[in-house]
Amino acid sequence: MGTAPVFASVSEAMDMVRAGLAFVVGADATELSTEEQAETLRNLEQANSILSAARTCVLGTFTAGKGYSADADYSPCSWLMHQTGVTPGAAGAYTAWVKRAARHPEIFTAKASGEVSESHARKLCTWTDKLPEDQRHEADKILADEARAGASLRDLAELAAEILARCRPDEPDQDPDEDFDDRSITLQTTFQGAGVLHGDLTPECASIVGQVLDALGGLAGTGDSRSKEQRYHDALQEAMRRLVAANLLPERAGQPVKALVHISLGDLTHLNGSAYLTDQWIDGVRAKWAARRAAASETGSDGGVWLDGKAAEAAACDASLIPIVTGDLDVGVLDDLVRLCAHLDRLRRDGTTPAATALELRPGTSPGAVTGAARVQDILEQEIIGKAIALLSGPGGLASFLRRRQLGSRLAGRSLPLDIGYSSDIPAAIRRAVIDRDQHCQFPNGCDQPAAGCEVHHLTHKADGGKTSVKDCMLFCTHHHQVEIHRNGWTVVLNPDGSVTAWNRDRTKVLHSHRRNHSPPPRPG
Repeated sequence: MGTAPVFASVSEAMDMVRAGLAFVVGADATELSTEEQAETLRNLEQANSILSAARTCVLGTFTAGKGYSADADYSPCSWLMHQTGVTPGAAGAYTAWVKRAARHPEIFTAKASGEVSESHARKLCTWTDKLPEDQRHEADKILADEARAGASLRDLAELAAEILARCRPDEPDQDPDEDFDDRSITLQTTFQGAGVLHGDLTPECASIVGQVLDALGGLAGTGDSRSKEQRYHDALQEAMRRLVAANLLPERAGQPVKALVHISLGDLTHLNGSAYLTDQWIDGVRAKWAARRAAASETGSDGGVWLDGKAAEAAACDASLIPIVTGDLDVGVLDDLVRLCAHLDRLRRDGTTPAATALELRPGTSPGAVTGAARVQDILEQEIIGKAIALLSGPGGLASFLRRRQLGSRLAGRSLPLDIGYSSDIPAAIRRAVIDRDQHCQFPNGCDQPAAGCEVHHLTHKADGGKTSVKDCMLFCTHHHQVEIHRNGWTVVLNPDGSVTAWNRDRTKVLHSHRRNHSPPPRPG
């Protein structure tokens, strides 16, 4: 009899496991006999049961210690999705085993030894969960012993049903609403819009759903080659279509569909006539810019003066830059864009830049934070991207101008006032724009809670002078907004390129998302 291997650490043991599985993956299965293939499959199923048990043990301790909170996640299920790359269904299955192991130690032990498969163990737990707690342990032991002895799933089901029937008369009304409380329906949208529907129906719901599917899912003639499952799918779709067409859904006023039409700026510029309209828009911007400069030079405006050339360069070298956001085209953005491009061009030509010029790009930046021309060039490019987006978007931007001139009346209405300065609350227009832009929680640990479960957050707290505008607000789920940001002290910033960075209170952990891009991809061709 061999002895169990001795490992110096869990990491060493995991390396051995990975090496063994990698060997099996790399082996040529065609060189194995049928008996060897069968034995390998049996061993792999045992290994899968043991692997599931090992995961459960570690995950149970990880959950009890709230280890997931170190990465600003609100649950072990969320942490598994974001940190290990598993689907919500898989994460839910892993965390469910932590609870099962506590309720069914006999069955969990049988699974951990590899004597009972993971799927059989899960089924046994489901059956004995219906028993009173004081009778569950004995039932688990009986079923686990029978499973170890090789009983089939059918035999185990019959035995579990007999145990349940013998135990129920003792407390017939212990929890009459248990089955009703377990009712649920989940609809998950998969790649390319397909859906996966799962549910636990009450007897009443199952009865009426069955009647509908049977009534609408019959054969459509002798040439109907659909399977029963396909006919039931089509029957469900037909039932939902009839419900919508009958105007029986609340608050729809007979409108079956609400469409959000996404049109990229690239698509708008390729429509017939857009070149002429773009030139017209540029002429208008040039005129507004000139008018603003002329008025400021005569009146002095609010104490400022419009400068260009070397005078502007000298004045801007050590100036405090204050962005002004209005409901129309912000010509100040154009000034910033020109200035930044000039700095970037100079940097690329001679590879140097005055320290003061570099520091003015990031108010509050310490001299030690700027580490050479490469870093300054990166900052400049980020700022230019942000200014270019601000120039082309918004009610007075090129995108809005082309939309109002090129598209039909239903899509050519007035633009919403997306950037309106400070407000004591978040207006509906800004809220809708932030939701449409973000679509889900933007905390950069991978959280994908949908907009319906999120709140709009000021990136700079209102108490610290934060402004209420689209670019200064972002969507976060309740946990990340109320708990991680406001209670645990996480700071979140939106970078000019659309990516999001967050760090915890003591800056020991920094999270960074990829550049956001929620717009539909451009059409091919």
